[in-house]
Amino acid sequence: EMDDEDCERRRMECLDEMSNLEKQFTDLKDQLYKERLSQVDAKLQEVIAGKAPEYLEPLAALQENMQIRTKVAGIYRELCLESVKNKYECEIQASRQHCESEKLLLYDTVQSELEEKIRRLEEDRHSIDITSELWNDELQSRKKRKDPFSPDKKKPVVVECLNFSRPYIVYMLQDLDILEDWTTIRKAMATLGPHRVKPEPPVKLEKHLHSARSEEGRLYYDGEWYGRGQTICIDKKDECPTSAIITTINHDEVWFKRPDGSKSKLYISQLQKGKYSIKHNHN
Repeated sequence: EMDDEDCERRRMECLDEMSNLEKQFTDLKDQLYKERLSQVDAKLQEVIAGKAPEYLEPLAALQENMQIRTKVAGIYRELCLESVKNKYECEIQASRQHCESEKLLLYDTVQSELEEKIRRLEEDRHSIDITSELWNDELQSRKKRKDPFSPDKKKPVVVECLNFSRPYIVYMLQDLDILEDWTTIRKAMATLGPHRVKPEPPVKLEKHLHSARSEEGRLYYDGEWYGRGQTICIDKKDECPTSAIITTINHDEVWFKRPDGSKSKLYISQLQKGKYSIKHNHN
């Protein structure tokens, strides 16, 4: 058994011991805080200096990823440039081929028109009956033409007409104009009746080597029919055959499209004369 004084003394001792423990705990906590703060500051300085492993490892991974992506982007850029260059060269080649094709077609068209005009002029020349003097005057005028505005008067040209009692005299006319007027008169007289004009010699028509015609939007060529959308093989002398797709068939021409997208046309008269030949392409 303890008296009151002992109890009070024991209680004060316990309180002093608790106060000492609390003070030690507070001192330890402050010391730990200061140590952790110094460690964090040191790590931050390492990061700022670029020496911390926690910073260097992710940085190395990022740099490696950047190098890989840069290399891939460079390869993709080269491929894009090569693709654009190839496309440009293809466009240039297609344009040149289209130009050459159009030039050939234009040449054939002009040649066909000139041949047709020559044939008509030959028909008109055979159907005209004029004196040799007119032809001689025409040749002389072609060799040496005078100024139409000169004061010298041109000699009158005498045109022999078989159905009139006396000759006609024409002043200040070119020989080609006389020929055209004379041709018109002969044709007009031919329409009045066969008894007024001498029978004209038959005109030899140009023979067609191949049979070709268009009927109701289809093309008949050498026993075969061709329609829109069919694939054909076009062949010309001294050239390689080319494949094409028929797009339109008109009365006297056929439009087609080549594999490069260019469009051209063929005249049916060219097929008849054998300048071009076509056949079905079953490939």
